[in-house]
Amino acid sequence: MEAITRMVADRPVVIFSRTTCCMSHTIKTLISGFGANPTVYELDEIQDGQQVERALQQMGCKPSIPAVFIGQQLIGGPNQIMTLQVKNQLVPMLMRAGAIWI
Repeated sequence: MEAITRMVADRPVVIFSRTTCCMSHTIKTLISGFGANPTVYELDEIQDGQQVERALQQMGCKPSIPAVFIGQQLIGGPNQIMTLQVKNQLVPMLMRAGAIWI
């Protein structure tokens, strides 16, 4: 979990993803569509990807990817992100984190 803390530090939006995951692509597209430039870690392309994925699971991410952090806080996976979007809460959250300016 310490590694994840370092990976999300000082970044407004971080997405842990896999290149082959369609939900990861959907979440990255949604967040980028608002003008945010998320830091994306493709767990199937980084050296310690399996360890990071296990740590995400220990933090409560089920499924473990995609996992989204906004303002250094774990928001969750696609269900949580889409719920925020439907409730019109995602954009304000991105704004508070400094990820977008409108």
